[in-house]
This record gives sequence, structure tokens and C-alpha cells, in this order.
Amino acid sequence: MSSVPSGGLSIDLSGQVALVTGASRGIGRAIAESLGGWGARVACVARNADKLDEVVQAIRDAGGEAEPFAADVGDRASVDSTVEAVLNQWEAIHILVNNAGITQDGLVLRMTDEQWDDVIRTNLTGTFFFTRAVARTMLGQRYGRIINLSSVGGVTGNAGQANYAASKAGVLGFTKSVARELATRGVTANVVAPGFITTDMTDALPEQLREQVKRQIPIRRFGEPGEIAQVVGFLASRQASYLTGQVIHVDGGMVM
Repeated sequence: MSSVPSGGLSIDLSGQVALVTGASRGIGRAIAESLGGWGARVACVARNADKLDEVVQAIRDAGGEAEPFAADVGDRASVDSTVEAVLNQWEAIHILVNNAGITQDGLVLRMTDEQWDDVIRTNLTGTFFFTRAVARTMLGQRYGRIINLSSVGGVTGNAGQANYAASKAGVLGFTKSVARELATRGVTANVVAPGFITTDMTDALPEQLREQVKRQIPIRRFGEPGEIAQVVGFLASRQASYLTGQVIHVDGGMVM
């Protein structure tokens, strides 16, 4: 698939079921398409049903198997019903990728309660809701891979993004705790922390700002969504069975 760089990892996820949140665009779409290309049946979750259909069709056109599930990750009832629907469809969930996230930027003195609550609810509480909903199934089958997407901003902070940085930092502590709780039953939990990745969000940045940011990246370029998907694919595979509670920085060297 186009989202998997040539010469990428050799990963076999045949027979496994993967649930990917925020699968309708950007990094989430690349992850969903890549997991489908590696043989997983992919439950594509997002709020935008039309864009989900595009992703599902792309996976099917490439010979994979996928279904769309429209859901609000920050709503517990929506999350629980989505997980139930996926289990009714495929009877198992082996891989969970919590990727859904939003930004509502503003300096902390001007940030509204709503801006704070919306970002925390989607980015952090949504990760908790889906992890909790899927964990029981993974414990019962004595196997599971939980991969949560954080951000370089959750490690370094970023002016104007106190809410976003807090949510992504929270994902780090949450994942490390979950890893300790689930490890004895064959369930791993890890974090992928991307840096600046070429998406609709970064494409909208002024060119001058883009060049300024690139100068702060040792590799001197933005990453590609497929490069994040490669790391997620490894963490989702059986080859990563002795790796849990870790944060993998995929940021061109911004955090060392």
C-alpha cells in the first residue's frame, strides 16, 4: 500500500483484528491502511463517516479487510458500543491503536474551560475509554497490543498548547501504568511520540514557519505518516513481545 514505504518491515498480522481511532485522515489513515496491508482486519474508527468510507475502500481495494465504525472517542457510551460492535463483527480485538486527537490552541491566560476540556476529553480520556473497553477482551485471550499516540509536545511542551501538551503527557503516564497492570497476561502497551509529520495540519503552516521548524529537527525534514505506521506495525507484531511501557520517539531527533 502507498502508506507503507518501500523496503519496509516484513510484518504478518494475518488473522488479527486491529482497532484504529482517528483513522479517517493523516497518521491514523496511514496506520489503518498499513495494518490492513499486513493482513489485519481493521476496524476504522472516527467521527467523519464519509472519510472513513474512503479509508475502508482503500484497504479493500488493496486486498485487505476493513469496516467503518463512526464514534466519538470522548463519549463512554459511544466507545463501549463501538467495541461491542467490533467484537460482534470479528469476535476478537488483538491490536488497539489510540490515535484520535484534536488541538484547540491558545495561550494559557486566554484558554477557555471548553478548549481545555475538549482537548483532554478527546486526547486523554478517549484513550482511557478505549483501553478500558478493550482490555478485558485482551486479558481473556491472553494476548494484546496497545499502541497509544502521544507527541513530541507531550515531552517538551509547546507555547500555546498547554491543553494539548498536558493531554499527550498524560498519555505517557497512563500507558506506563497500563503496561504494568497487563503485562503478566501477554498484553503490551507502548507509546509512539511523533514529531512534525506531513499532514493537513502541517501543510497549513506558513512556509516561513515550516522552514523555521525544520531547522530545529536534526534530520532537517518533516516525517511522513507511513514512517509512523512502520513503528506502530512493529509494536503491533509478535516480534515486539518483550517491549512494553516504552515511549518510541519518531521525531527526526528532536528529543534525544
